[in-house]
Amino acid sequence: MNKRITLLGSTGSIGTQTLNTVRRCGFSVEALTANTSVRLLAEQAREFQVETAVAADESRYAELKLLLHDTPVRVLAGHEAVCEAAASPDSDIVCNAVVGMVGIRPTEAAIRAGKPVALANKETIVSAGEYILSLAKQYNVKILPVDSEHSAFFQCMEGRHDVTRLLLTASGGPFFGCSREQLVSVTPEQALRHPNWSMGAKITTDSATMMNKGLELIEAVRLFDVKPENVEVVVHRESIVHAMVELTDGSVLAYLSEPSMELPIQYALTYPERTPSGSRLSLFDVGHLSFYPLDNDTFTAPEISRKAVQRGGLCTAALNGGNEAIVALFLDRKLRFSQLMGLIDELGAYIESGAADGPADTLKRILDTDASARAYMQERAARFFA
Repeated sequence: MNKRITLLGSTGSIGTQTLNTVRRCGFSVEALTANTSVRLLAEQAREFQVETAVAADESRYAELKLLLHDTPVRVLAGHEAVCEAAASPDSDIVCNAVVGMVGIRPTEAAIRAGKPVALANKETIVSAGEYILSLAKQYNVKILPVDSEHSAFFQCMEGRHDVTRLLLTASGGPFFGCSREQLVSVTPEQALRHPNWSMGAKITTDSATMMNKGLELIEAVRLFDVKPENVEVVVHRESIVHAMVELTDGSVLAYLSEPSMELPIQYALTYPERTPSGSRLSLFDVGHLSFYPLDNDTFTAPEISRKAVQRGGLCTAALNGGNEAIVALFLDRKLRFSQLMGLIDELGAYIESGAADGPADTLKRILDTDASARAYMQERAARFFA
């Protein structure tokens, strides 16, 4: 199998694991993009002999150009250049591992160019899912989920028409079993100690608040066209069962693997084929698998997310934008963890008030809603600043 890959966000956690997969599978790389980590980007560009390397941060253009001055690599900068790379006619598939709302426009560019997208950027589906999925249908483009849970759903559901319920598993994060009162003194360092996964700071914080499961619930509803009430979050501490689907006769199919992102990345890149990965799950080493109900009193984010996707339209863009704003303040040590959790509840009330109601039919409306929610939550958070 020989595929040419365009990888957006090559220096982050998902990006570097994608390149591990590329090495293992013997794929070639057409283009790489990163935001500010241009030294690593230059190293990757040299190793994979890419045609194009893009620094999304335009201020890093001169540095990247200098680092690659003795190579034939075409060096570009800026978000428009990232979209240009995503639409390259010479790649077979675009892997979007960009973090944040900036990942939506490159997804749109890839779809308009007719390229299948291996999608790890949550915001594309959470904030702009109605718009993007409609566009993908229009251009007959396949979107292949890279998140372990959605890849598991995809693999369990492919070709089936008898699924009645999706069971979305969650590790429970670092504060499983804690009450709100016990979370008052939590530090950023504690919130960033995930029990099973190695991820970036933002998504790890979302795991601690359980907002990651709320966002994944929204993705599942949209990617697989199911009703929000038919997606259930189940705490599974071992992170071996990545998702389960219940069928009309009451039986349940489960997808099991080691807690590694490289398997779902590889399946997205090799789809519909499978190739050796070097991974092997030993159930004897696992010992046992446990499942618990979600504590909705302490961790309100999944239910807030369910209500947002039930309202539909621009509400999920507001949820995502508002959450990103307050998580950034927490990671900047301007908020305590308990304050972050309280602000998530306020974000839910903001959405329930109808402040973000409206159709998500253009990218401008989606981005404007995102900006408004960010500004509102930053204003709400300001009362906690010293």
